[in-house]
Amino acid sequence: MSGWLRAFLALSLLLPVHMPLCAADTAAPATPAAPTTSNGAQILEQFGRQQPQHLARATSIAEHERQVIMFTIGSVLLLLLISTASVGIAVAVFGKPLFLVHMILAGLTVTVALVHVIVGVVWFFPF
Repeated sequence: MSGWLRAFLALSLLLPVHMPLCAADTAAPATPAAPTTSNGAQILEQFGRQQPQHLARATSIAEHERQVIMFTIGSVLLLLLISTASVGIAVAVFGKPLFLVHMILAGLTVTVALVHVIVGVVWFFPF
């Protein structure tokens, strides 16, 4: 019985190799091959002719949203920084058993600080 099971397993593993990945791979093209390069060039020309609509308004809204997002991340960062410092002072000066909480807050603070820096550089630094 295990011989049949092995043969069936080998057949089931090799069967997908011989099957096409998609039904479109086996179907013949419906129309003869037309010159697609000119069609592609026409499409690119059409994209080049289109004028952007309301671009200035869209960027001003996006700019404001970016500033609000950066302010929110900065506020969270400031709160985490103050919390980390408070717990660190409680551990170092007063001997409270909160070292694990301090390390977790420090990790979160560094993570949010890195996110804040990366988002600021990507959004506001003129490349």
